[in-house]
Amino acid sequence: MTKIAFFDTKEYDKKWFDKYVSDDEEITYFESRLKTRNAQVCQGFDVVIAFVNDELNADTIDAIADMGVKMIALRSAGFNNVDIKEATKKNIIVARVPAYSPYAVAEHATALLLASVRKLHHSYVRTREFNFSLNGLVGFDLHGKTMGIVGTGKIGCIFIDICKGFGMKVIAYDPYPKADLDCEYVSFEELCKSSDMISFHCPLTKENKHMVNDESIKNMKDGVVLINTSRGALVKSSALLKGLRSKKIGAAGLDVYEEEAGLFFEDKSNAILDHENEILTLLIAMPNVIVTSHQAFLTEEALQKIADTTLNNIRDFVNGREVVNRVQHD
Repeated sequence: MTKIAFFDTKEYDKKWFDKYVSDDEEITYFESRLKTRNAQVCQGFDVVIAFVNDELNADTIDAIADMGVKMIALRSAGFNNVDIKEATKKNIIVARVPAYSPYAVAEHATALLLASVRKLHHSYVRTREFNFSLNGLVGFDLHGKTMGIVGTGKIGCIFIDICKGFGMKVIAYDPYPKADLDCEYVSFEELCKSSDMISFHCPLTKENKHMVNDESIKNMKDGVVLINTSRGALVKSSALLKGLRSKKIGAAGLDVYEEEAGLFFEDKSNAILDHENEILTLLIAMPNVIVTSHQAFLTEEALQKIADTTLNNIRDFVNGREVVNRVQHD
């Protein structure tokens, strides 16, 4: 029997994992996020299933290794919250779900773009109060505009196709360009200068953390629209706030935020957010900002794929097969 500890559990997670778990696997669900201070609950478990906001730093990994954990199965594509070097040192296998539904994320980015440009969030609130005025709701055509796409992996490529369907000109930046992609690659600096809208579809690395900062925003077109469905720390939140206040940035659609841990995926409707979340509070209050709580992945198809792939990663490890989705230290 493979004993699995599942952290940061939501109702939709349990539904799909219960559907695909086998008789040889026993999952214990924990609503709390995995951190160093609660790592002792991993005693007796073989595998930990973790998500993007679980804190798998060196201290946590050391603690769960002492508890006997031999594998961290991420139910996400990103792994920037895991100290891969320490996991390797402790002989803990780390695996991920490299792709669950790139369509889900690309389509959500499109939804954020359309809502931002056509001010749909304001229309929704107004009409619920029987206010049918169109004042202040003027948007602009996407057709003929230039979309800058950062990252041309699976999600980025699908988003490119969507943008072309709207009749947009598309340019892209990626440190590892694809030779066969029907798209013009430019430097990130050139992308900032030329794009009416910019959408991010890349993993977070040491090199691209805070790639949207005071300097890069200065190089952008006046009124640029920013869409981020990748990782929050690609965008320096204080610089984004400054850019919005100066009206250099015309609008922002954010599904991720650099300090989202402990907030996103949780109900904070009755809480008063502390000073550490002041920037997020100010961003949400802005009329030209739309924030969704890391829900771009959240479709039936994606949840099914996540559960299936995560459990298959575990089975490959338990049965001594190659773990094809393993994440290894460089």
